[in-house]
Amino acid sequence: MTPRKDLLDIASLTDAEIHFVLDNAVPFKDLFKRSVKKVPTLRGQTVLTLFYEASTRTRSSFEVAASRLSADVTHFDIETSSVTKGESVVDTVETLEAMKVDYIVVRHKQAGIPELIARNTHASVINAGDGFHAHPTQALLDAFTIKETFGTMEEHRVVIVGDIKHSRVARSTSLLLRRLGMKVAYLAPGSLMPRDVPKDVTLLKNWDELWAWKPEVTYLLRVQMERQREPFFPSVGEYHKIYGMTDERLARVRDQGLYVMHPGPVNRGVELNDNVMTYERSLINQQVENGIAVRMSVLYWLRPGSLK
Repeated sequence: MTPRKDLLDIASLTDAEIHFVLDNAVPFKDLFKRSVKKVPTLRGQTVLTLFYEASTRTRSSFEVAASRLSADVTHFDIETSSVTKGESVVDTVETLEAMKVDYIVVRHKQAGIPELIARNTHASVINAGDGFHAHPTQALLDAFTIKETFGTMEEHRVVIVGDIKHSRVARSTSLLLRRLGMKVAYLAPGSLMPRDVPKDVTLLKNWDELWAWKPEVTYLLRVQMERQREPFFPSVGEYHKIYGMTDERLARVRDQGLYVMHPGPVNRGVELNDNVMTYERSLINQQVENGIAVRMSVLYWLRPGSLK
């Protein structure tokens, strides 16, 4: 597989590239689950995390992945940098370019910033989430988790429930799962459903329609309060009652043997209740573990060194 410089979205990936990343995540996961915690693959190279938005899972997952590949890991602290004095993104990238970092993992509230950075650095740029646009490594780890669970992707069904309008995860994961042969449905309040829903995604109005559609995986999205400039539903309690994974719905999920996923962080009592976290077919912790393997695979695949 020919390496590429950057990973900015799912849409630009070929089928061969997608399968290369997913296939190589398998030995990386086997590696760190055994006694061997590190391999020298990226020894002497530097991975820098540049997060303009708060993150726990994604940032730490990339840092652990890079460390297990023996890379030097550095975090660029936005709050104590010149960004707080008005330094532009391009100026920041020029500074990092002078430092000769090899990989830049970037998260930004504005769509398109990772691509802008990629055009201005020789480092490999990985999009760790930009606005409502894309979150490619989340999509890849979701696909890896489902494939690991079922052994195949074709014709399996996943319903994505929640704040789809503001979710880069929904966009990236939905696109990737459909490309890999899965059937995808959306369930969300009308106010949280985007206008540009792909034609091959089934729209559901309520949980009764969800049960009738017979999904095998229920993927719950975090309600992104920080991205909502106006109220999109009457109250958190009302949202949980109508769209959340309540105890009653969890009982039906258990009866039907459905799997549950969530990209994290979880809003307990909003999109799901506490009991979902200990449900025997919850894949949430498995997603976190698989995120390390998939991100190791991505770092292994990309090659710094050329401007676009």
